[in-house]
Amino acid sequence: MRVPRQVSKLIRVVAVVALAPFGCLSTSAYASAVEEQLNCKSTGHVFISALMQSGEIQQKPMHVEKNSINAFRPARGVKLTAFDLPVFVVLGYEKDDPLFKPGKGDPVADWAYGVVVTGTSDDVRDRLHQIGSDAIVHEVTPVMTAILCQAH
Repeated sequence: MRVPRQVSKLIRVVAVVALAPFGCLSTSAYASAVEEQLNCKSTGHVFISALMQSGEIQQKPMHVEKNSINAFRPARGVKLTAFDLPVFVVLGYEKDDPLFKPGKGDPVADWAYGVVVTGTSDDVRDRLHQIGSDAIVHEVTPVMTAILCQAH
């Protein structure tokens, strides 16, 4: 498993998002919870396409990592949450799927998906453990955590 390399890519995605104008994350019109999908029993296509079809994330990724992880912003006026924690960015990829732009390097896996939340990694790990998820958890900052499910 290439977790360290993958996690470093997520850190760069979060850095790009942090530099983006906060005006795109404006006051919420409605909130939607995504924690059920973080049980890692879905795929990148299923997770991202559902959020696109419901209008909860933007149709085009704001950033594509070398490992093909696509980073999507929540749609304007949408507040996504996971375990009652605010979702900062949504991540996804699936091999040979037109929803995702390929990166210039080797893909992270056949599929991957997840979110970056504002919350501590210990809190996120506890919540994922409660739902039986084997998601990868990475502390991006002391108060920002990446959660990633991927094909094994």
